[in-house]
Amino acid sequence: MAAVQPSSVEPALPRGREPLWPAGFDAVTFGLLVLGFALLYVPTYLELSRTIWASDEQGHGPIILAVSAWLLYAKRHVVAALEARPQPVLGWGLLLLAMAMFAFGISQHIISSQVSSQIVLIAAFLLIFRGPAALKAVWFPLFFLVFMIPLPEALVAAVTAPLKSAVSAVASQLLYLIGYPVGRSGVLLTVGPYQLMVADACAGLNSMFTLEALGMLYMNLMNYTSVRRNVALAVLLIPIAFCANIVRVMILVLVTYHYGDAAGQGFVHGFAGIVLFMVALILMLVTDKLLGLFIPAQGRAAA
Repeated sequence: MAAVQPSSVEPALPRGREPLWPAGFDAVTFGLLVLGFALLYVPTYLELSRTIWASDEQGHGPIILAVSAWLLYAKRHVVAALEARPQPVLGWGLLLLAMAMFAFGISQHIISSQVSSQIVLIAAFLLIFRGPAALKAVWFPLFFLVFMIPLPEALVAAVTAPLKSAVSAVASQLLYLIGYPVGRSGVLLTVGPYQLMVADACAGLNSMFTLEALGMLYMNLMNYTSVRRNVALAVLLIPIAFCANIVRVMILVLVTYHYGDAAGQGFVHGFAGIVLFMVALILMLVTDKLLGLFIPAQGRAAA
């Protein structure tokens, strides 16, 4: 009787028990790339944490970075399973561009150039070692890193001023219509004996930028493939963010009017930021459901 040879086929791991690294993964090469990446960008992250990320307007930066890292890590098996078709010419070209952007940012103290260069650098690594298919597989995590790039101060100042004025006007008008003694002079709201100034964090471009990032992440997690639906929801996120900012300002005015200035500028002021995202999320979900009545979530190619 012939001996039975053990099967060479490895048993499939149950769902949720995938190995930490894909089979055949070159951990040494990956470790060296991570080490080089850390040597370049950890000082940049530390500088961001001491300056821009410490402000209310740009406090979303660490969250964007963490989510992007998680999304990239989740795609590791997909990238490893792809047939390697490197594009060294394009990859090394992007690598040189990334280094030029980083050097320019360091020499001129332009933090946005340093942060932007990491996106180009990761794309270059993918092209050099795996090819265009790998870059296509992780396009969203790289795109999501764009929301971590600090916005230019000139752009923020130019857009934030009219946004704050519009939010202040709508919020004061709504409060007046429901019977509150609210007056407005520019972005300065007067309610009873109190005066409140609408800050950049309450109704500025940065809050809309953050809410847009939230919407993009939602569409990615929902695996929507319909371009029309994604574009429509992305565009509608702008008025959704505007409405959420109005709700935030109204809450702060009402708390100040009923409980005093100390309450309005204390815990409730910080909690209003959470309310902002809760309101935006609810409006986004409702808008998404309404869009579903007219535009399918999946495109024809996916179907």
